[in-house]
Amino acid sequence: MIARAAPNKMTTSYTVRDFMTAPAVSLPHTARLVDAALALRSSSIRHLPIVEGNRLVGIITDRDIQRCAPSRLVPITEEQYNSIFETTPLARVMTRDPQTISPDAPLSEAASILQGGKFGCLPVVEKGELVGILTRADLMGVLLRLLSGESPLPGSRTGR
Repeated sequence: MIARAAPNKMTTSYTVRDFMTAPAVSLPHTARLVDAALALRSSSIRHLPIVEGNRLVGIITDRDIQRCAPSRLVPITEEQYNSIFETTPLARVMTRDPQTISPDAPLSEAASILQGGKFGCLPVVEKGELVGILTRADLMGVLLRLLSGESPLPGSRTGR
């Protein structure tokens, strides 16, 4: 029989603020689909909050952009293809009023929302303004650090 260690209990209550990416890369609601595609590619991200001023009004993902792209199976010129990206406003294709979370919410609440809603991210909003973003990848980083016996806080070297 293999002896197993008792599971560790996290004694610290972590919040979304501890693990969110801030500031979040975002685009204004007046931007075009091409702007979103370029921002996602240049920043190596998959989720892009859309703002009006600092107020979150929507979100667009790499999958949303793929769905908006014309099929290469249909005869279309390169100019027509590019024109769709250059003329389509984000306000037309973004998901409006996405699920959000407060930076002071418990990290466990964020994980529950992400899992329950099958979301890839949660924009973090405080006093009506976008202050960051928390992604599934952020939570996987927490899990990996915990499983390796490290502090779950990013950049921490405190060990067990």
